[in-house]
Amino acid sequence: MQTVLVTGGAGFIGGNYVLRSLAENPGLRIVNLDALTYAGNLDTLAGLQGSDRHVFRHGSIADQSQVARLLEEFEPNAIVNFAAESHVDRSIDGPADFIQTNIVGTFNLLQCTLDWWKTRPEAEQQAFRFLHVSTDEVYGSLGDTGLFEETTAYAPNSPYAASKASSDHLVRAWFHTFGLPVLTTNCSNNYGPHQFPEKLIPLMILNALNNKPLPVYGKGLNVRDWLFVRDHCSAVWTILQNGRSGETYNVGGHTEKRNIEVVETVCDLLDDMAVEQRPPGIGGYRELITFVEDRAGHDWRYAIDAAKALFERGNLLQKNFRLGIRPYELVDRCRASVDDGIATLVLHEHA
Repeated sequence: MQTVLVTGGAGFIGGNYVLRSLAENPGLRIVNLDALTYAGNLDTLAGLQGSDRHVFRHGSIADQSQVARLLEEFEPNAIVNFAAESHVDRSIDGPADFIQTNIVGTFNLLQCTLDWWKTRPEAEQQAFRFLHVSTDEVYGSLGDTGLFEETTAYAPNSPYAASKASSDHLVRAWFHTFGLPVLTTNCSNNYGPHQFPEKLIPLMILNALNNKPLPVYGKGLNVRDWLFVRDHCSAVWTILQNGRSGETYNVGGHTEKRNIEVVETVCDLLDDMAVEQRPPGIGGYRELITFVEDRAGHDWRYAIDAAKALFERGNLLQKNFRLGIRPYELVDRCRASVDDGIATLVLHEHA
């Protein structure tokens, strides 16, 4: 049985990766290390309870002794590092957590892995991979044209992006200096089930259902490339299996949309699916859209050239952005809870 150590596997992307990978690979065992910070959610993994193919450990990648113990105990064939602080607004308000997790944590994970990897037989060393999941935000901001390529110079503009850029550089250095077989992926904006509602799409859904304003920075004209989380997870798995050691791969959805387009799409879907549930006096959810002061250092546009990645994506996401949201019953089967004043939204799939 192949064993993969997944860090941050109770988060949004990591949790989807754990579920999808185990469902599609019967010979796989995942050891899941997650610190369960505010965005971690074990409910995402409830269906795996009792499975001997999913081993959960509560802890941080910055805990050297715990990481070392996990490596010795489970002897993974690969590591996939999703663990990160990832919200730009939070990084502006408090960058220290981003430095600690994204930089110090990644360094610790790399160093522990290197120390353990050097003790393995040569055949295991050659087969092993350390895949580091990063973001397109490390490249900075595009103008109205052009795409981010793997060779695009780094130009991070927020504390979050800077912390991820730093971690990417560490991963690269551990390959070139020490020979650790690493891979790096840089992805565009993810959306899909189990996303914490500080991010745009679930925040708009939750606010709309509670008759609250839908805050949009500036005029909503900033452009992002949207990637359905399960397509991202499939790409990570493919790159883990087939990627060349030391290489970087961009993963995008080829679906550029202005923020206001995304918000209006969410409003229209809610109108279509739950007209009778709208609060009194609301003719349509678009009436709740409220433009607010722009975020400091707000990047204008992100767009990914994913041609290098070793899989064929076609135009599926470009055609089906609405369908990527619609399979989740946004009203009838959503449940909201409040924990320490932070609302969370769980979107359930169709049976």
